[in-house]
Amino acid sequence: MSTPNQALIMLEGDEYVRHLEKKVAQLDQMVTIGHLLNSTLDLSELLELIIETAAKLVGAQTASIMLLDERTGELFFAAATGESQEKLRKVKVPLEGSIAGSIYTTGQPAIVDDVRGDTRHYTGVDQSISFHTQSILGVPMQVRNRRIGVLEALNKFERIPFDQEDVQVLSTMASHAAVAIENARLVARLQEANRRLSELDRLKSNFISIASHELRTPLMIVQGYASFLREQASAETSNDLDMVLKGAGKLQAVIDQMTNLNYLDARSITLTAKAFVLQDTINEVAREWKALAGAKQQELQLKLPPSPITINGDAGKIALVLNNLLNNAVRFTPEGGHIEVAVAHHTGRVAVAVADNGIGIPKGELERIFDPFYQVEDHLVRHHGGLGLGLAIAREVVFQHDGRIWAESVEGHGSRFIFTLPIMMAVSPETNEPSAAG
Repeated sequence: MSTPNQALIMLEGDEYVRHLEKKVAQLDQMVTIGHLLNSTLDLSELLELIIETAAKLVGAQTASIMLLDERTGELFFAAATGESQEKLRKVKVPLEGSIAGSIYTTGQPAIVDDVRGDTRHYTGVDQSISFHTQSILGVPMQVRNRRIGVLEALNKFERIPFDQEDVQVLSTMASHAAVAIENARLVARLQEANRRLSELDRLKSNFISIASHELRTPLMIVQGYASFLREQASAETSNDLDMVLKGAGKLQAVIDQMTNLNYLDARSITLTAKAFVLQDTINEVAREWKALAGAKQQELQLKLPPSPITINGDAGKIALVLNNLLNNAVRFTPEGGHIEVAVAHHTGRVAVAVADNGIGIPKGELERIFDPFYQVEDHLVRHHGGLGLGLAIAREVVFQHDGRIWAESVEGHGSRFIFTLPIMMAVSPETNEPSAAG
């Protein structure tokens, strides 16, 4: 038979065990919320779990999260337990004259055992949802020392008061909720920023497309009339018209590069791949540039293998690469200079090199020259013009063909641009029959 002292000790031991079990249950709930916080961006789901868990852990009838509306300076309900969530979303709680407002303003938790004796109790909430508030425990919600709202628990079960242990539990839940809300806001801002960037990119592309189209039509008229007048003009006037045509040619090059801006985005490059002979494409492009090079007394020479080299790719896009490389060579090579296009094929690949004896490129700039809009010359004093897009476009097109492109140069002694492409087939010079390359 146990003595009274032994019974008291056993009773205290049972209460201690229950206390430990309660603590373990609380920690288990908080760990669950912590895992969910790191695994979901669904703010509604997370906040609903937080307030339901908060109400359960502190033994309250209901719980709610109120956030500050920075436009009105009032608190609004972001989440609440029960069936009155939709009605509560329409209710605004003022910072002045409310318990929640006082908690937000002071940044301190508050326990109100009986709201009837507290003049700060805002009855507007109860009236809007036909609810009777008896007691309140509220804690501020903070992120990096910045208050964003209040977490409240209402009506302690069994009519016992909220205590400091409840304050600690609710404060932990408020921290979880604050982090979740801040993460959701950051994601929302990032999504909005991406949306705006996409819209700006679309507007930019539309503007460039429209501008290049509108500029091209009057430019063609200027070039047509200047060419017509030049044929009938005197020698002196002919020289003036040559200057007009030269200026129109520079503008034409700028417009062409504007039109090709979309090629800077690899996702915008659509390849129409089919077999073509590389030498045919090079000859076709070179014919157009020989006249322009000749106008600067430059010699453009081709060194092409006699056996056709067949590429499986987009001939038009490869022609664009060659045009951009030859454009650079003609612009940066002085009058009387030499430009060469050479082709060499190895096992499975072909290398195309465009070399000149122009001004060359400083060693430290060889990688950067392929960046969009980058130019070696200062944009305020440069003499060679252009938008700095040709090499960037060439790189993207070559990469889309599973190739590589790079530059070699000695400053003051010219440059050499090389790009490689996979070979589909080559013709054997002995049999003149196609043979698989590689």
